[in-house]
Amino acid sequence: MRIAEISTPEHFQAAAAPDSQSPSQNQHNQLLSQIQSKIKQTESHPPGTPLPDSLPSELRQLLTNLTQLAPFPAANNSLKLHLWKLSYRLWNACVDFSNAAAIRSPSSNRSSQNVTKLRHVAADMLSLAADVVGVHSPAIKSASFYYKTGLAWHDHKIFDLASTCFERATDLLSKLDVSKILDAEERKLLLDLNLARSRTAWEISDKNLALTLLNRSKTLLFGSSAHFIALANQFLAFAKAVLSRNENNGSFNDVLKLLNEALNLCEKGLSISRTREETVEIKELKSKTMRFISAVHLQNGEFESVIKCVKVLRENGGEKGDHHASLPVLAMKAWLGLGRYSEAEKELKGMVVNKGIPEGVWVSAVETYFHAVGNAGVETTKGVFLGLLERCHVSARAALRVIHRVVGDGNGIEGLRTRGKVVAELASDERVVALFASEAVAKERTAMHAVLWNCGSGNFRLKDYETSAEMFEKSMLYIPHDLENRVIRAKGYRVFISNKMKVQALDPNIICAFLKFKICLQKNDHCGATNQIQKMISCPDFTPDFLSLAAHEAVASRALPVAVAALSNFLNFYNSGKPMPTTEVVVLRTLVTILSQDLDKEAEVLKFLKQAHKRASELGAESFLGKGEVGRREQNWFAVTSWNFGAKCGKEKNYELCAEFLRLVSGFYSLMGVGQMEENNVTICKSLIMTVSAMIASENENTTPLPDAEVKHAVELLERAGKILTSLSVGNIEGDIHFIYVLNAYDMHGRLNNLESQHHIVKNFAGTKTCSPQYLLQIGLNASQGPRFNAEVATFALSECLSGFLSSPSPNYQDVALIVRRLIAIASIHKGNTDDDAVLSMYKQAYRIMVGLKEGEYPTEEGKWLAMTAWNRAAIPVRMGEINVAKKWMNAGLELARKVAGMETYQAYMEDYVAEFEKKFHTQIAGEIQPQKVQ
Repeated sequence: MRIAEISTPEHFQAAAAPDSQSPSQNQHNQLLSQIQSKIKQTESHPPGTPLPDSLPSELRQLLTNLTQLAPFPAANNSLKLHLWKLSYRLWNACVDFSNAAAIRSPSSNRSSQNVTKLRHVAADMLSLAADVVGVHSPAIKSASFYYKTGLAWHDHKIFDLASTCFERATDLLSKLDVSKILDAEERKLLLDLNLARSRTAWEISDKNLALTLLNRSKTLLFGSSAHFIALANQFLAFAKAVLSRNENNGSFNDVLKLLNEALNLCEKGLSISRTREETVEIKELKSKTMRFISAVHLQNGEFESVIKCVKVLRENGGEKGDHHASLPVLAMKAWLGLGRYSEAEKELKGMVVNKGIPEGVWVSAVETYFHAVGNAGVETTKGVFLGLLERCHVSARAALRVIHRVVGDGNGIEGLRTRGKVVAELASDERVVALFASEAVAKERTAMHAVLWNCGSGNFRLKDYETSAEMFEKSMLYIPHDLENRVIRAKGYRVFISNKMKVQALDPNIICAFLKFKICLQKNDHCGATNQIQKMISCPDFTPDFLSLAAHEAVASRALPVAVAALSNFLNFYNSGKPMPTTEVVVLRTLVTILSQDLDKEAEVLKFLKQAHKRASELGAESFLGKGEVGRREQNWFAVTSWNFGAKCGKEKNYELCAEFLRLVSGFYSLMGVGQMEENNVTICKSLIMTVSAMIASENENTTPLPDAEVKHAVELLERAGKILTSLSVGNIEGDIHFIYVLNAYDMHGRLNNLESQHHIVKNFAGTKTCSPQYLLQIGLNASQGPRFNAEVATFALSECLSGFLSSPSPNYQDVALIVRRLIAIASIHKGNTDDDAVLSMYKQAYRIMVGLKEGEYPTEEGKWLAMTAWNRAAIPVRMGEINVAKKWMNAGLELARKVAGMETYQAYMEDYVAEFEKKFHTQIAGEIQPQKVQ
């Protein structure tokens, strides 16, 4: 689009011809004359032919020379106006080249880049002219040039130049009061610039900056529904980009965050839409976003969330609600995931009447349903398939896929018999047979015959001859009646006929000993009562029932140690093989209950709990604990008791016993099999994690390092906990527990010098919903100091933390600055000597964060630290003669200083030094000019 040239007012024309000119003005005019000559050359160049490569570089050099004479005197408005008009002429010439290339044929990439280089020169010229008296909103016009040039560089995938243009435009607009911008096009430029800059940041994998810019864009919507749609579409585009990479480790959480942002923007946009067209467009975008949210929830196994989304989509708008073809498929898969097969069946049957569902989609849905339901879904699958035959044309390939899925592996004789009957009904249906009649589907017909033949063979091997005969009979429907296939037909008849043919005690006595026991109890002679128990056992007519009775008497008399002694002896008789009056588990449970009533008996409680676990392991859970509900209650009692004692010992700082008790919790829950473990996964996970925490606490209290065997055992416990955490749904996981797990796992793997596992654990945690930036900050600080230093983990955790803080609508830049400083310190230590660019990239990232922020929003002291340290890093490269490296650091320091209030003096010094450096480094050795450190 060409831009109209500015008409020159009379007072400008009068000022254009002064009586006398200074030497500086002569230089200006001479350079402007050369630039004008080159622009005329550009305007006269045939649009259909490629531009010479030298033209953009020559114009760029002339502009560079002119820039060295800037800034221009405020009174010399005619010079600025001349430069302004030259910029517009060059820009319009570039538009002509682009339009001509679009009409005739696509131009070469090199020629197109030359046009973009000229656009960039035009934008720099307009920026150099700065404010021109009589021109409305010069900063916005200049920013518009940079914005359009940045889009062109982005299309060429030269993202560094695109980013530079967008940042220049942002700088120009950041000086304006946004609230005073009333023009709709200018407001749209503010939003479009932020979105374009965000897309470029995304392309160069600067995700933090991309999301920060999107969040900043929320302040640039100006109550326009079109702006809400544009921002929502960008969030949706980023979500699709993350999904397309097929990443795990938290990508689902990132996608949901982006999609929820898009959804919120749609809802806010609906509330302010004024026209019917706007409302329809926003509603369509909202429905599309919710469908993506449903798909993400489905991939993440959050089936209830999928059902909620589908319900909202269908109910929104009454009869005009969303009836997209993907909704029944999403709903069916979600119901299957929840194990609610009747609802899944309703969704599957509903697909029959939905003509918008492609064949491949419903065939895949039928396969998914049947895979989940198995034999129970055979009849439903048959009904859906026959319904589809009536509704629309079904291909032979689709029919083959469905029947092959129904045949499956059979799951035993009954499964094969059930499936065989349904397959026979489907295969013999006239409509299905007709699908395979033509020669165009000969390959599919042969495959169908093979499926039916193999199914008949399987039933024959299982001696289900009736079903086998039926399958062989149906397979012959798919053998053409020609000479070439008569051998196969004859073979079929033979096996069919074959199946049809097959279808046809002494003194002292126990009473006296027990009476003496009761007398001791009445006299509160606990020692005597305990000794009497041994005498009772030695009686010829003794039976274990008397020990049970003695325990009851002791409990009634509040002689708890005596009761413990009686029951402890009672346990010794369970290995004799004799019938016992009560189960061993009841005796142990009673012992633990009695000991729980006394103080300082934790060690004895632990002994009997361990014994209970050992006996259950030896005898089997059902033999020891009991079957069914009884066994489950006993298991829960021992597990909960172990947990409570572990918690009690932990509060009392008896960490050694605490670890032992908590270790038993998972042991008890694992006794009753996988089903019981899944019901108590949360408790098992907590106990495993807290066991390791108690081990570490005991080590710290005793100041004695854990032995290697204990460290390896702790790693095993944490591996079990990690698997459980992965299987748990988000609502069941407490953030603190997951965080403690990560800290413990990081500690233990560090002791084994397993740095890769440390990084893997922290990376997985960062991808969960329970993770927060504060957790990552603590992990990053922990990894960057102390005996478990791991530079990769520290860098990853702090980088993810930085991403989280910047994703906030109102980031706390004090925290952001803290993380940036720590990341620079880690990069300096870990990569500084070998990868100087890694450290430099951190400073550049800090600069991008500061671009567009208001004065003082980024902590001033931290900004000064960044600028001064970046500048000071140029000293060593200068001494070493590494001029390019020195220039990078000096430029980085100077750019940062320009963004920090209060550094004007430093900035002036830096600019003077850079100018001197540029002039002299070609003629002097590097040692003669060294940047002085900024104090």
